Amino acid sequence: MIVLKAPQQKLLEALQAVAGIVERRHTLPILANVLLRKNGGELELTTSDLEIQVRTQAELGGDNDRYATTVGARKLIDILRTLPTDQVVTLAAAQNKLTLTGGKSRFTLQTLPADDFPLVNEAVDFGPAFSVPQKTLKGLINQVHFAMAVHDIRYYLNGILFVAEGRMLTLVATDGHRLGLAQAQLDNEIPKQEVILPRKTVLELQRLLKDEKDGGDGAIEMRFAGNQAKFNFSGMEFVTKLVEGKFPDYNRVIPKNHKNAVVLGRAALLASLQRAAILTSEKFKGVRVNIEPGTLRIASSNAEQEEAKEELEIDYAGDPIEIGFNVTYLMDVLANINHEMVRLELQDSNSSALITVPDQTGFKYVVMPMRI
Repeated sequence: MIVLKAPQQKLLEALQAVAGIVERRHTLPILANVLLRKNGGELELTTSDLEIQVRTQAELGGDNDRYATTVGARKLIDILRTLPTDQVVTLAAAQNKLTLTGGKSRFTLQTLPADDFPLVNEAVDFGPAFSVPQKTLKGLINQVHFAMAVHDIRYYLNGILFVAEGRMLTLVATDGHRLGLAQAQLDNEIPKQEVILPRKTVLELQRLLKDEKDGGDGAIEMRFAGNQAKFNFSGMEFVTKLVEGKFPDYNRVIPKNHKNAVVLGRAALLASLQRAAILTSEKFKGVRVNIEPGTLRIASSNAEQEEAKEELEIDYAGDPIEIGFNVTYLMDVLANINHEMVRLELQDSNSSALITVPDQTGFKYVVMPMRI
C-alpha cells in the first residue's frame, strides 16, 4: 500500500513540526516513533513523550485507504534531509515494514503497531477558549523564557506561569534571582485561569510559533484544564501536562516607586556588558555598576587580577549608586527585547533593580543585586 507520495520538503516539514518533542533514547521504544494514521487522502502525524502530544495533518497523496503504523521519527527525518528538496518521495507499507523511495535511493524501515502507541488522555474540564496572534504569544515567550529555572528543586519554577484574566494574558518566569513578566491584550473577556507550562513545552511552542516575518498573524487558540493545556495553531494540535504547584506571588517581587531612574540605549549597554563579561570570573559572573549624574560605569575583574572598565554617558540626575549584578542576567534581558531604549530603575545598592521599556507598560524585568 502507498502511504504517501509527496515532495521531500512537504513531508519533511510535517515531520519536523511534530518531532521536536521526540527523545532519541527512551525507556519505551515506541515513543521514538511517529504515529502515521492514514484516512483517505489525509495523513495524520502524532508524536508523544507521555507529557506532551503533538498532532498535525497533511495532504501527502498516496492510496485512499485507511492505515496506521508507527516508524522511527528521527531516522525518517535524517533520511529525508539527505535527499534533494525537489525530489518526490514514496512511502509504501508491507509486512510490518515501511519502504521509503526517492529517485534511486531506497530505505526499508522497521515499524511498531499503531495500537501500542500511548496517546495522551485529554482532560474533560477545559476552561473557555481564548486566542491571540501567534506572533504575540511568541513575542511574550521570547521576552521571559530565559528567566525560567533549569532543574530547580522548586519544580514549579521550571516553567512559565500563564495567567489569563479579564482581557489580559500575562506570562511570568523566575528562577529566584530574576523575574520576567510580559503581557498582551485579549480580544474577549474571560474568567481567571492560571497554569504553569513546563519548560520543554515552552521551548517547543517557541520553536513552532510563527513570528512577524513568517506570517504570524494567524491565531493560536488556548484552553486550560486542571492538569492540561491545549493549543491549536497552524493546523496543529498541541496537548501538554502542566506543572503542579503554587507559583510565587510575582506582584510582591516587582519593585514599586524606585526613586532613581535612567533611560539609555539598549544596544550600547548590551555591548558594554558583553565586553565587561569577558573578564568576569567563571564562577560569579559579577560586574559592578556605578551610576552617578551624567555617567554610568561598568567594571569587572577576575582571579588573575585582570580588569575591564566601561563608561556610558547618560542623562541622569538621581543619587549616586554602586551596585553589583550577575552580568548574564542583564545580558539575557537586553538580548531578548527588541526596543531601542530601556529604562533602569534603582533604589539603592541592596534593592532589586527594575528594567522596563519606555512606552510599553506590559513588560517588567526584576533582577536581584549581588555582593561583589
